[in-house]
Amino acid sequence: MFPDFSKVPSPCFVLDERLLRQNLQLIKNVMDEAGCQIILALKGFSMFSAFPIVKEYLPGATASSLNEVKLVNEYLGYRAHTYVPAYQEKDFEEILTRSSHLTFNTLSQWARFKDAVSAFNLSNPAQRVSCGIRVNPQYSEVETDMYNPCVPGSRLGVVRDQFGDALPEGIEGIHFHTLCENGSDTLERTLEALEARFGNLLHQAKWLNMGGGHLMTREGYGLPKLISLIQTIRQKYNLEVILEPGSAIAWRTGYLASTVLDLMNSQGIEVAVLDTSFAAHMPDTLEMPYKPRILGAHQEPVAGKPTYRLGGMTCLAGDFMGDYSFDEPLKVGDQLIFDDMIHYTMVKTTTFNGVGLPSIAIWQADNTFKLVRSYGYESFKDRLS
Repeated sequence: MFPDFSKVPSPCFVLDERLLRQNLQLIKNVMDEAGCQIILALKGFSMFSAFPIVKEYLPGATASSLNEVKLVNEYLGYRAHTYVPAYQEKDFEEILTRSSHLTFNTLSQWARFKDAVSAFNLSNPAQRVSCGIRVNPQYSEVETDMYNPCVPGSRLGVVRDQFGDALPEGIEGIHFHTLCENGSDTLERTLEALEARFGNLLHQAKWLNMGGGHLMTREGYGLPKLISLIQTIRQKYNLEVILEPGSAIAWRTGYLASTVLDLMNSQGIEVAVLDTSFAAHMPDTLEMPYKPRILGAHQEPVAGKPTYRLGGMTCLAGDFMGDYSFDEPLKVGDQLIFDDMIHYTMVKTTTFNGVGLPSIAIWQADNTFKLVRSYGYESFKDRLS
């Protein structure tokens, strides 16, 4: 059952509340059975108008900047689990006061800020912050280098030979994040690599943050193995396990509605120009890259059917996606609905070329449409000076 897109402005992100709740309930069931914490990663889903729904199911959230930390505090009411690749002096004190957990990316960052952490914890025992270090297990099955944190020269995490035989004094947690929309089989192999390199340090830790990339809401993911892996590592090392998936929360929970603005033939190729942009509104389709699904369209060209290359509305030559076939020829004014456009899409939009940002809406569980926000000139101007 799809939303009534005739009620949706264009372009517009539309979150389907019913689908979001389905994902969150599944994740909560995993969390309860495995005995771990699964928290929201804002880098994948920062739609704060939906945070009251998220809070019904999940006990926390993770942030990677002061701005995300503030959003967690303000709209979820949680102190954040915070990881920043490099903390800045000007932000650190405020991040510290607003966080429950801090993960440091390097031993030098920990050395730089550990005295500030210690002083804060001594003065605020009721709001004590638990600190961890991000490690690089030097194992990842992510095929796209841009998303692989274990490539040679990676700036993300500390490799084993930089540690001694003990965790630094004051460090209570170990954090790794080497998955990207992977399954539980990949997690199993990743944990084997982690234990081989960091097993003795895991025995010293109070918590293990397995990061994100656990696409547990995807059909066929392998939930029983995930639950078993979490239970095993909790018991083996006597520590708390935390997961912070980015994609799984909002996986296939919504759409980007767009409209055909123009049709043209370019050197024998039929082109449809849309009121949205792959470069500005769907950058992952070009970065990953991947080809988004369109409701009612054929993902690949079908002989004998009207086939179009889809172009965005910026002047970037590469702002296009092709080719899709349709059962009927497209017309100016037709709606095209891109599927699975909520996670990692909404958070990456830009106003390149002065292109207006898509509106944001919720198709509510009672089957009503709620326009949450629309954007205009001020949104473009506010990013500049």
